[in-house]
Amino acid sequence: MSDYIISIENLGKKYALRHATTTARYTALRDVITNKVGALFRPAKQEIARSEDFWALKDVSFEVKQGEVLGIIGRNGAGKSTLLKILSRITEPTRGRVTLRGRVSSLLEVGTGFHPELTGRENIYLNGAILGMTISEIRSKFDEIVAFAEIERFLDTPVKHYSSGMHVRLAFAVAAHLEPEVLIVDEVLAVGDAEFQKRCLGKMQDVAQSGRTVLFVSHQLNVISTLCRRCILLEAGSKKLDGPTNDVIAAYLSSTESVVSEWKGIATAALADASFSVTRFALVDEELQSLKQDIPGHSKFGVLIEGVIEEPTPLLTLGYAIYADNGQLLWWSLQTDTAEQCWPVLSRGPNRFISWIPQNMLNEGSYRFELIVSIHWSKWISQPMANAPSVSLQVRGGLSESPYWVEARPGVLAPVLPFIKL
Repeated sequence: MSDYIISIENLGKKYALRHATTTARYTALRDVITNKVGALFRPAKQEIARSEDFWALKDVSFEVKQGEVLGIIGRNGAGKSTLLKILSRITEPTRGRVTLRGRVSSLLEVGTGFHPELTGRENIYLNGAILGMTISEIRSKFDEIVAFAEIERFLDTPVKHYSSGMHVRLAFAVAAHLEPEVLIVDEVLAVGDAEFQKRCLGKMQDVAQSGRTVLFVSHQLNVISTLCRRCILLEAGSKKLDGPTNDVIAAYLSSTESVVSEWKGIATAALADASFSVTRFALVDEELQSLKQDIPGHSKFGVLIEGVIEEPTPLLTLGYAIYADNGQLLWWSLQTDTAEQCWPVLSRGPNRFISWIPQNMLNEGSYRFELIVSIHWSKWISQPMANAPSVSLQVRGGLSESPYWVEARPGVLAPVLPFIKL
C-alpha cells in the first residue's frame, strides 16, 4: 500500500460565469414609452446569454504522507478554499483524481449546524454528529470540550443567549476534538480573543504531533511556519511552489508589491547642498541590495543613506524617522546620537552610511521611513513631514519563535527580549 494518505492528480475545477446582455440600445424617454406600449402586442426581446469558463483550480498535483502537516498559502482567489472543498467532498472536481485513505473531517466553517434554540449540551452532540463523530466519541470527549470552551455555567442555556465569543469557543472546541485520520482546516485559528487563539494554536500543535495528517490553510504566516514543515503556494488556481515552509513563505512574500524600498536622487536635485547632496535613500538587506519583498520580523535589514559632500562640516546631522501605518512616529535615529568620538568620519566626495534595524523590533504592519538631513541648529536639507524622501516596508510574520504569537502582537513594537532567572 502507498505511503501517501492523500494523492491528487491533475485536479481542476471549472465554473461557468454567465453574463446576461440585451439587444436593446440606449433610447430617449419617448422611445422607452413607445417600446413599453408596443411590447404588449409583440414578443419580448430575447436576452443573449454569454458565458466564460473560469478555472478555480488548474492541473494541481501533490501527495501527502501519513502524519504530515501540510500548509497551503496564497492570495485571496488563489484556489485554496476550492481545493479544501473538493477534498472535503463538498464539491466535485471538473477533472483530475483525488485519493483519500481514512476518515476525513473538515474545519471549514466553525459553528455550522449549531441550532440557536438548543442548549450548549445539545449542540455539542448535534455538531459533533454533523462533523462525523460517533455518540461514544462525543461522550468520551464531552468533558474536554466543555472545559476547553469554558462554558460550564451555561451548558444548559440555549445557544441563542450566548455571546459571539462563547459561540465561537464552543464551536471550535467541538471541531478541535475530532480524531480523524485526515483533518482539513481552513483559517479557523483567527477566531476569538487573543487568549483563546493561543489555546487554539496549542490544540492544533497537539493534533499535529499526534500523527494525524493535517491540511492547513491560513493567511497567518506565523501559524503556518509554526505548525507546518512543508507548504504549498497556490497562485491563480495553479500550484506555484511546493517545498520547505520557510522557502515557500519567502517566495510568497517576494511576490507582493507593497515595498517601495528605494529613492534615488542626483546632486543637482532639490535635496542638494554643499555639506551633503542626497543621492540614495534605501532599505537594504545584508548584501546592501534594496528590499524587493515584504519581510518577516526576524529579518536583518538596514537603512542606507548615500550622498556627496563638497564641504565637510561637523554640524552635519543625518538619519531617518520611522512612522507606523497610522502616522504615529516611532523614533528618530541620527548618526550623532552616540558619543562624539563614535560618529562616522565625514569625507569629501561620496559617502555611504548604514543603520541596521534590530531584529524582532518591528511588529506586523506597514512602516514609512523618511530621510533626515540637517545642519545642526542651522537649516534643514531633508525635513521629515516636509520635503523628505520616503521609503516603505511591510512586516509580516516572524515576530518570535514563541508558539503564542500567531499574529500581530499588542503594542506598537514587538521586541524579543530575554528573561533570565536570578
